[in-house]
Amino acid sequence: MSEHVENAEHHDHPPYIKIWGVLLVLLAISVMGPFLGIQVVTLITAFGIAIVKAYLVAKNFMHLNIEPRFAVYLLCTMLVFMLLFFAGTAPDVMKHEGANWMKPNYHQESSVEHH
Repeated sequence: MSEHVENAEHHDHPPYIKIWGVLLVLLAISVMGPFLGIQVVTLITAFGIAIVKAYLVAKNFMHLNIEPRFAVYLLCTMLVFMLLFFAGTAPDVMKHEGANWMKPNYHQESSVEHH
């Protein structure tokens, strides 16, 4: 048993409190972005900062940087499939009418009721 402990790889833990603080600052920035009223700033803060936060969480809290390579490959493959799914379905979902269906008008009905 002691041989196993002696031969085990030693991994330094990242500074969790510092990373948590960075995540809180990035959260505050991404929440404040829409208050400026500039659409480009809102998109950058929403998606750009979300990517940075996801990277920090995956690297430091999920420890993907010390996992075997295949775990990273699986994660990347999953992300590619998710993006392909979104790219394939988004054009149809964002249209108001289709070849065999029509998007429900509940958004228009609810806005009429409030006025």
